[in-house]
Amino acid sequence: MARPGGLPCREPRRGPTLPPPMIYLLHAHPHPQRSRANRALLAAVEDLPSVQVRSLYDAYPDFAIDVERERAELAAAHTVVWQHPLYWYSVPGMLKHWFDEVLGLGWAYGAGGTALHGKRALWVVTTGADVTAYAPEGPHAHPFPTFEPPIRQTARFCGMEWLEPIVVHWAHRISEADLAARARAYRERLTTLLGEPAAKPSEADARGGAP
Repeated sequence: MARPGGLPCREPRRGPTLPPPMIYLLHAHPHPQRSRANRALLAAVEDLPSVQVRSLYDAYPDFAIDVERERAELAAAHTVVWQHPLYWYSVPGMLKHWFDEVLGLGWAYGAGGTALHGKRALWVVTTGADVTAYAPEGPHAHPFPTFEPPIRQTARFCGMEWLEPIVVHWAHRISEADLAARARAYRERLTTLLGEPAAKPSEADARGGAP
């Protein structure tokens, strides 16, 4: 292409094409075929563009986690979702094993362990009990947020930004209409996150990330 007068027109310089923001969703359900709420939540988001789903029990039936593959997925993501049913006030065994294997010293925390700094962590958890079961007079005796700190601190110790969790109670008895509404809200939440830039590492640290 030429300018008037015959001089060539230089094409505008374009920067490198950046990959789309990615959410890495780790689904940890030991018995997904028996699931109701977790299955509905997963079905609502698994087709979203730039959401990479890993069903841990399907991917690693022998518990032999491919650490390098998992770290590569984490490196490419700006948001990490941990979705699972509550097991004994914590995560299922596979997800705990994933924490132990993947979030290693020198990579996720400690000297040189900055791979996850500034990334966002979203906890999506279902419970078998109604919310009233987590009242002082209920069988679990404590409000549900009491059981959040170990998961939250796992994220923050790795320099991640902790997002407000999504909690769905009464997984087996919640009405179809309410479950569908929670699934839609989950999809909307991830869609919004895909359109928002992650915090810079310094910003995440200021909100409680690892030093």
